[in-house]
Amino acid sequence: MTRLGDLERAVMDVLWDAAPAASGGVTVREVADALDGRELAYTTVMTVLDRLAGKGMVQREREGRAWRYRPAATREAHIAQLMLEALDLGGSRDAALVRFARSVTGTEADVLRAALSAEAGATGPATTEAGATGPATVEDGPTGRIEDPRPGRSALDEATDR
Repeated sequence: MTRLGDLERAVMDVLWDAAPAASGGVTVREVADALDGRELAYTTVMTVLDRLAGKGMVQREREGRAWRYRPAATREAHIAQLMLEALDLGGSRDAALVRFARSVTGTEADVLRAALSAEAGATGPATTEAGATGPATVEDGPTGRIEDPRPGRSALDEATDR
């Protein structure tokens, strides 16, 4: 996925903020108006949107003489793709994931645990610390870490050893 420049990011933010309210997309004029503090020419915004379409970041549809633009993917999908690409930059993916996991706040860790538990629940029952099977919950794991099913070892500890 393509990294975005400052102006491209500002334009994408307008499109992401407009969706899904503007599911039919927005015009160049609407984007330019939303970027009111930037004093940009209409043609500049049109060029940025055209380039974003070329990069596959936006979809466009003809409406009369104008184009209507909408994001090709959600903001969250774009950010997730950037994170995956960052993991592929080299070195150990596991070590990078461990460092990331140790840097998130408690609330962010809770969100990650819940997502991982939901994913594990979709593929089969998870084992809780007490040994019971069933969907894991955010509250699993007193250390605030993703727990390894082997006693005394967390998944973070195992990944760090790699």
